[in-house]
Amino acid sequence: MAVGTAGYTAMLCLMALESNGLTPEDGEVLVTGASGGVGSFAVSLLARRGYSVVAATGRPSEAGYLQRLGAGAVIDRAELSEPGRPLAKERWAAAIDSVGSHTLANVCAATRSEGLVAACGMAQGLDFPASVAPFILRGVRLLGVNSVTQPYTRRKTAWERLSRELHLAHLEDISQEIGLSEAIPAASKLLDGRIRGRIVVDVNN
Repeated sequence: MAVGTAGYTAMLCLMALESNGLTPEDGEVLVTGASGGVGSFAVSLLARRGYSVVAATGRPSEAGYLQRLGAGAVIDRAELSEPGRPLAKERWAAAIDSVGSHTLANVCAATRSEGLVAACGMAQGLDFPASVAPFILRGVRLLGVNSVTQPYTRRKTAWERLSRELHLAHLEDISQEIGLSEAIPAASKLLDGRIRGRIVVDVNN
């Protein structure tokens, strides 16, 4: 349970990027929502594969945590969370986004020519206030990642890769277990964006 849907989704995003040709030699990979569950696993998995990872977070206090997972650089999510321009300076070769809304739009706008963006979440919102500029002027490809209805063969591949590639030493940092009596306070912290990584609730405790 320590890996769960978060780790599985992060692996699906990595698989989507690599199946479209991404390699560590292509350049930096951005991870938004990096201190959350999907983001934390994405940082760890990418770094383990040899990618140079840029982690975006709204909590500067989590920089050390993200660097332990393998992030080479940590940036403030405020750089990406407000309305931006249709095109921005090219910064990263690829990205994994679990945030959506303005963040996803700005991620696409700053992705390098022929770059890749895997979108798997909507923490900021379901909307996508972007233009077609990154796609028709730079050839950026936006890859939707659905963790619910994947075919069996892809699910099997994802879990097999997780069993081989996940840095087990990072699990203690990423995942924490709490008792059922702690679930309501933890939910409040989660809604306020004050939880890092993933929480597993032990309903028997």
